[in-house]
Amino acid sequence: PGVIAERCAPDSFSYTDIITYGEPFAVEENVRIIDDPLYQTLRNENIDAFNEAKGKISTYPSFSHGDFRGLDLRGINVDDMDFSHAYFRGADIRGVDFSKANMEGSSIAGAKISGCLFPIALHADEIVMSLNHGTRMRYNVGK
Repeated sequence: PGVIAERCAPDSFSYTDIITYGEPFAVEENVRIIDDPLYQTLRNENIDAFNEAKGKISTYPSFSHGDFRGLDLRGINVDDMDFSHAYFRGADIRGVDFSKANMEGSSIAGAKISGCLFPIALHADEIVMSLNHGTRMRYNVGK
């Protein structure tokens, strides 16, 4: 479910690490700021400019492992976008239709998700665990 970097001292692990791995491990974070103009419009919360620019291109950049923490992304068009392993902690993604986006491995801890439509491959339990505990969402985990 994640990249295990090294075993931690007992006071340096989180509840999320225990839920995800079953014991205390440090998780190597690969969250990154992406060097792409389309991504930068999102970092600036300019959703109209993002949607307009996205409509003019046919091949989209990967936002895999992207850092979207705390951003207001309401109204974004994410059809056919790759948000795998992205980090949405505390983001406002209310009403966003992620049904045609790749969200596998992403985390939505503490995000505002009212009205979101998630990919059908994501089970509700995965969404709730990620929202409440920051776990990475896994597709079709035997449900």
